[in-house]
Amino acid sequence: MNLDLLQILKEKGLLLDKEIFDALSSINDPLVIRKMLDSLEYASGQKMITRTSLTKNMVFSKNVVDGLNEGIQSKVLNIFIQLGIQININEGVGEIKKNSKKEEIKSRPDYTVHYANTTSEKKIEVADFVGHFRARYKEIQNILLRRSDLDNLISINKISNTRQKFAIIGMVSEKRYTKKKNLIVVFEDMTGKTNVVFKLGSSCFKMAEELQLDETVAVRCAGSNELIMGHEIFFPDSFVLQKTKFDEDCGLAFISDIHVGSLKFLKTEFDRFIEWLNSEDELANKIKYLFIVGDTVDGVGVFPGQERLLEIKTLKGQYDSLASYLKRVPSRITMFLCPGQHDASRVPEPQPILDKTYAGAMYEVPNLVLVPNPCLVKLIEKGKEFKVQMYHGASIHTFINNIEELRLIKAHKTPAKAVKHMLKRRHFAPSHGASASIVYVPNIDRDPLVISEVPDIMCTGEVHRLDIERYNGTLILTGNCWQAQTEFEEKIGNIPDPCKVPIFNIKTHELKVLDFSSLSEEEEVGDDGVGVK
Repeated sequence: MNLDLLQILKEKGLLLDKEIFDALSSINDPLVIRKMLDSLEYASGQKMITRTSLTKNMVFSKNVVDGLNEGIQSKVLNIFIQLGIQININEGVGEIKKNSKKEEIKSRPDYTVHYANTTSEKKIEVADFVGHFRARYKEIQNILLRRSDLDNLISINKISNTRQKFAIIGMVSEKRYTKKKNLIVVFEDMTGKTNVVFKLGSSCFKMAEELQLDETVAVRCAGSNELIMGHEIFFPDSFVLQKTKFDEDCGLAFISDIHVGSLKFLKTEFDRFIEWLNSEDELANKIKYLFIVGDTVDGVGVFPGQERLLEIKTLKGQYDSLASYLKRVPSRITMFLCPGQHDASRVPEPQPILDKTYAGAMYEVPNLVLVPNPCLVKLIEKGKEFKVQMYHGASIHTFINNIEELRLIKAHKTPAKAVKHMLKRRHFAPSHGASASIVYVPNIDRDPLVISEVPDIMCTGEVHRLDIERYNGTLILTGNCWQAQTEFEEKIGNIPDPCKVPIFNIKTHELKVLDFSSLSEEEEVGDDGVGVK
């Protein structure tokens, strides 16, 4: 129990709901508690402060945490994230250069963290799923409406009995084949449903076959309300219109699927990576941000019989061990960590940050920012934004299983090709039901799995293989792992590619890949600018 917090609440006559009280209890400095409560009271406008009132009425400025030291800033940032409040913190904390007689402060870019609300304040009902899909349709419809090549666009209920050329925007609700092997796709918008026939051998037949249930596309058609033929399909798609480059040498490193606690966890190799970050290596010293994309521990009870495969048999013990590694990461590096299916966070997406009950040690890592899955991090320098989209990647399996092109090339070996389809559809996991590999929490205001902003970098994990691709200006990085091949991977024929770390420079746009499995930390795998230039 935080006695300072209780005393200050009594003095100020404030009441907090349990969620906010638990979050603030992690702060032990009375001055910081007072400043936080002043800010919360001002934002809420009342003596009873709830998370709902804050998220509805509050826009936090950087002044809330200006003047706090780096350790406190990180704790405050985590508190804001727990409460589901938009973050905008000026990091302005400098790095003191080593081996210098005069201390020089070198600023680093600011960042903002953008994510969906991960808590549900009421019992989920069927109507929430209806609202969820309506919200998804409207958002992707707005993306498609920006296209200049969609002429004669009409709603489905306006299709007349007179033959004409037109375009519709619809959500795929059903697919079936005719006896002649033509494909009938049922599209639905806010006004109704209609069948569109794609003829076998036509130029868009293959594209129609790869349509996913519940995704929203535009279709150029011809016909009447009795028979409609589809001639062209337009995906919402993503394009980076202009490359963002910083003036400062700012390095970004990416890792995922560490699986601490597993008997197969590659301790020596991960320790080698941490030691390299602390070395005098020129590349290591340029790294300002480290993105950790899920499955940080192996978990407990994730699958039947897992206990016999664990070296550390409790979640708390696994996170204590992980925290001991991350506390050794230099303070000049800000780390962003999102959960995966093995972590102490509910599986349905969007996943909340790590549960403090089990991962309490992670909250004590001063330069670690816990974020939900998915999450968009915007790095900022002099008004320029560089966007990094984090998503662990559970839906990669769905895309590979449902799209013939990916199945044929065995895309589990080249998972970035599956991530391309997420960007193409502007959605992490469009399909609902038996064909989908993820469970999600419906949101009637906005589908949190829509990719609303096109990222400069899209980083994922899940498949345990490093793969690098470019898609319309976005750099795709699928992370590998820090775990040797498991029994399950051996059974399904998946060969992991562990211990490789891609490092991207925002100033030069060079990409380097270091291999910590057997090489020394100075040696490099790959060439400068692979998949980037």
